[in-house]
Amino acid sequence: MTTSDNAIARMTAVEIAEKVRSKALSALEVAEAALRRMETLEPHISAYCVPTPEVARAAARAVDAKIAAGEDAGPLGGVPIGIKDLVATAGIETAMGSNLYKGWVPEEDDIVVERLKAAGAVILGKTTVPEFGYSGVGHNPLGITARNPWNLAMTPGGSSAGSGASVACGVSPFAIGSDGGGSIRIPSAHSGLYGMKASMGRVPLYPGCRDERFPGVSSWESLEHIGPMSRTVADSALMLSVIAAGPDMRDRYSLPGPEFDWNAAAKPRSLAGLRVAYSSDWGYAAVDPEVRRVVGEAVKVFERDLGCIVEEAHPGWDNPGPHFWTLVMGESDLTGMRKMIEGRESEVSPHLVALIQHDWKAAEITDAKTVRKAVVNKMWRFMQRYDLLLTPTLAVPPFPVHMQGPEMIEGRMGSTGDWLAFTFPMNMTGQPAASIPAGFTKDGLPVGLQITGRHLADPLVLAASAAFEAAKPWAQVWPPLVAELGL
Repeated sequence: MTTSDNAIARMTAVEIAEKVRSKALSALEVAEAALRRMETLEPHISAYCVPTPEVARAAARAVDAKIAAGEDAGPLGGVPIGIKDLVATAGIETAMGSNLYKGWVPEEDDIVVERLKAAGAVILGKTTVPEFGYSGVGHNPLGITARNPWNLAMTPGGSSAGSGASVACGVSPFAIGSDGGGSIRIPSAHSGLYGMKASMGRVPLYPGCRDERFPGVSSWESLEHIGPMSRTVADSALMLSVIAAGPDMRDRYSLPGPEFDWNAAAKPRSLAGLRVAYSSDWGYAAVDPEVRRVVGEAVKVFERDLGCIVEEAHPGWDNPGPHFWTLVMGESDLTGMRKMIEGRESEVSPHLVALIQHDWKAAEITDAKTVRKAVVNKMWRFMQRYDLLLTPTLAVPPFPVHMQGPEMIEGRMGSTGDWLAFTFPMNMTGQPAASIPAGFTKDGLPVGLQITGRHLADPLVLAASAAFEAAKPWAQVWPPLVAELGL
């Protein structure tokens, strides 16, 4: 009996891999179903800036040929995936949302792409990003705007915007995101998904953040993480088992292979007795009342249903927000970026031009590094008392497209970056952090709960995520757009 496209779209990555392995489905059948779904949804969500249907079909046929020959097709054999357009893909255009790189085709894959291909994943295409990932939304100077499937007038969050929209609609069961200040967790929260930034060094990075040949790409070195976005915790763990399998000589920050099994870590287990801190606002951040309500109810699940000892507490640092972009630019190839935009400023995002042209002083950069050290020290001391830290993922629900962020939150005026108050500190510390669907606003928009673990405590973050998922499941809830299109 033929399996319908919609039935395939509702399968997890774990289920698809098992069905392809057992020959209940062919990889090509899965790929064609995903491509037909993409074709239907793309006019509405613009998740894919560069669809690659022939690449997908060729990869699927290769998986089927391996299985027919009795060979191992890999742990992701036949599973469709979207690749964020900041991540290098050999032979596939990687414009990174910029006119300056329009038409650029890398000659080599990023390490994670190498590992995904070797594991049998089927790449559907490159997913939409803001220019070079320098914002938490999903529009860019190329005129491509990713939209939130829960409300097409709203942003899905970014910078892994298209990855969020793709997975939320079931085009692919998971997708690659990257996270230098929250860019896995932001679209996961806004799109109703699970997304995990593993500990710094778990997933090797190259050439992104590592290659001086590419101004605009080569930055964020000590902040950036690459990781999964998915509809289930188990699917993110499955991807991590492939991309976080050990070090690579091209990334000097990469860690030895994990001392645990990623898939086993994502099994729900008892959290009874764990000490959990809950910071609703860091003690200083403005937070939308609906976010406070939804996240507050989610936190109660940890105490009431999961047996944790929950205390409201803040790490105690002063707002590091004014220093975050200084850290980013201190790691950027400013000389290369300034040459790159010279004479073409009108083609570049205005906020990015302002960052590049700012007269950065050495004292600004060293002050930012000092602030970062203070945040790290406050955090490790704080986490000695707690196993986990819970916060909202974002200070606001999804907001309209074509803006960088709301200036007014909870009746307080601020900058357009204040809504990211909870994500970027975890990039400063490098700790494992995940965004998990907490619930919905009264307007039906997704809200995320951020779960942060101690240094290198990735297994506990996954286990806590799985326990919350079992207590408050969400994967069966789909955006209204899916039903409206008969999918």
